[in-house]
Amino acid sequence: MLEPAQNSELPAIPSKRYFTIGEVSDLCAVKPHVLRYWEQEFPQLRPLKRRGNRRYYQRQDVILIRQIRSLLYEHGFTISGARQRLSGDEAREDSNQSQQIIRQLCAELEKVRDLLRR
Repeated sequence: MLEPAQNSELPAIPSKRYFTIGEVSDLCAVKPHVLRYWEQEFPQLRPLKRRGNRRYYQRQDVILIRQIRSLLYEHGFTISGARQRLSGDEAREDSNQSQQIIRQLCAELEKVRDLLRR
């Protein structure tokens, strides 16, 4: 298991579209078998699977894996606790995005109203 002091020293994520399980393992300092296990435990983590059932992770998957790793290794969450925390984060993100869209629509409607008043 990794020590918490090593967690902040992860390499930067390169600007690629897809990453193999080996690359993600290196980027997140987690062994491939742990990544495969986390796929079973976290429904949000679903890499693409192609020929021969090979996994291809995208940038958002790598970020999610780093979040999971941080929750488990740095903050001491259990698997179920981390799963609940991530589900709550997604709900908050959806809510924040909805609020942002509503604010943008209101601003645009106010501009239309001002144009019609002229």
